[in-house]
Parts: sequence; structure tokens; C-alpha cells
Amino acid sequence: MTLLRPGDPFPTLTVPRVGGGSLVLPDDLQGHFGVILVYRGQWCPYCNAQLRAFQRAQDKLAELDARVVALSVDDEATTRALADKHGLTFPLGHSADADAIAEATGAFVNEDPKYLQSTGFVLDADGRSVVSVYSSGAIGRLVPEDVIGLIRYVREHAA
Repeated sequence: MTLLRPGDPFPTLTVPRVGGGSLVLPDDLQGHFGVILVYRGQWCPYCNAQLRAFQRAQDKLAELDARVVALSVDDEATTRALADKHGLTFPLGHSADADAIAEATGAFVNEDPKYLQSTGFVLDADGRSVVSVYSSGAIGRLVPEDVIGLIRYVREHAA
């Protein structure tokens, strides 16, 4: 397990995408700031709140050329129901292999039942980590306001 540090390239991950095809990360975010949200599952109230918050922030994130994706170990039907319930419009991955994601990104895994703990990544336009947020339990995750501020800061200081 390797924790991603600022400047590290995000590892290539492929997970099935709700509606068909695959999410291929970081390739699907290339050329844009990317926000990758790994959430515990549809049953987690904190994850639901986080996903709803990122949905509400979509316009502000789009103004900064930032794209959001989220993924979990939930199956496609469960993930689709979650998207419908909250009106999520950003791409969602499902049926993620918890051990493979953990090995590639450093995310923590709950063993019984098996799921990934909340983990968030902000990537630059080249697919490199700007920040990684790892949680070992229910709380501790990216919030849109912090991501928006971070991206503004990075842009201002890159000039």
C-alpha cells in the first residue's frame, strides 16, 4: 500500500461505469483538474452528504475546469439507485475491487463487510496528485468548498 503524495502521478485504475463502459482514471480527467471520490457505499450517511454536496457544487467546479468522479464497491443497481436518489450527474464507478484500489492508492479497506473507506484525491491537469485525503473510518473527507479554494490557490500560484 502506497499513499499518494503531492506531485505523484495517480495510478491507472479501471472500474465499471454506471450506464456502461468503464471509468479509466486518471485518463478520463486528463487536461482538467480532477476530483476522485472513493466512498464507502450507498448505506453511509456521510458519503451521501458528500456526494450531494459535490453535486450542488458542480457549476462552481465547472467554472474552474474541474471534473468529479466517484466510485465504490457497490454493484451497478445500487449505485444507479444512489445516483437517481440524489440526482448525481457526474460519472460513477461501481463494483470496484477494494483490494486493488487500496493497493494502488493507499485507501483503507474495511474487511467485514468489505468496502473502501472514504478517500479523496484532487489531481492537476496532468493527472498528478495535488492532495490526497485518507480516512480510516466514517468521518474525514474532501468537501467541495475546500477543493474549490485549493484549485483557485493552485491556479493563482502557478501563474
